[in-house]
Amino acid sequence: MNNLPNVITELPAVIADLRAESEVIDSLVEGLAPADWARETPAEGWTIAHQVAHLCFVYRLAGTAASDAAAFERMTAQAADDFDGAVNAVLDTYPLDDPEALLARWRAERDFAAEALAAAPADQPLPWLVRPIPPGILACAGMMEALAHGQDIADALGTTVERTDRIGNVVGFSVMVWEFGYQSRGLTPPDTEFRFELTSPSGHKWEFGPDGAEQRITGDAADFCLLVTRRRHRDDLDLTAEGADADHWLDIAQAYRGPAGEGRKPGQFAR
Repeated sequence: MNNLPNVITELPAVIADLRAESEVIDSLVEGLAPADWARETPAEGWTIAHQVAHLCFVYRLAGTAASDAAAFERMTAQAADDFDGAVNAVLDTYPLDDPEALLARWRAERDFAAEALAAAPADQPLPWLVRPIPPGILACAGMMEALAHGQDIADALGTTVERTDRIGNVVGFSVMVWEFGYQSRGLTPPDTEFRFELTSPSGHKWEFGPDGAEQRITGDAADFCLLVTRRRHRDDLDLTAEGADADHWLDIAQAYRGPAGEGRKPGQFAR
């Protein structure tokens, strides 16, 4: 991960980034009128309140994975066959009609996750939904969730989120799980290495993969994050593919396991 923090040896820095990225959610929803919490977001059937409740649940899972493995196993056992269905069922247990209570719940879950991950041994894998992963990588996954659902909230409100180089954690995580898009569709990943060359918000170049790779993805790192969280269609992003496999990857890329969902349509968020 050239120019990116090491999520194993620099866990405190990654946790600080997780806290900062999570606080973006607060900045988006603080002061909203109750009616605004009921606004529909680009994710069909999900209001702003649903988006915050989803983050509450994911952060509760992460904090529990870091602090009580047995409790985590109990929480996820019923979701083994239908994780999305289980998540949607849990959303109804949150105070969706009480914005003040929901915001307080979000802040509590946010802090619980950050504190539990910070206290976990940096090199000790934690139980997670796909396979055990170190706390730093789980923190990166949390940042990916915050970026994705925060973008939905921002889109519903018609506002813009200022991206910083903290997204390097999301970029690194997304490259690490580059095969998820294939797996979610029952496809076999190509037997080749990709080269990623992405420009950070501050202008640094982040590079992954062999320099001589024929399959290459280049462009804007913030746009890359919007692609892999499926919050923008590739046609509306500053990203370029070289090679047939890389071009196909831009169509199916995602940084999470499970169903890809509808994604966004071309031109839906044109610049």
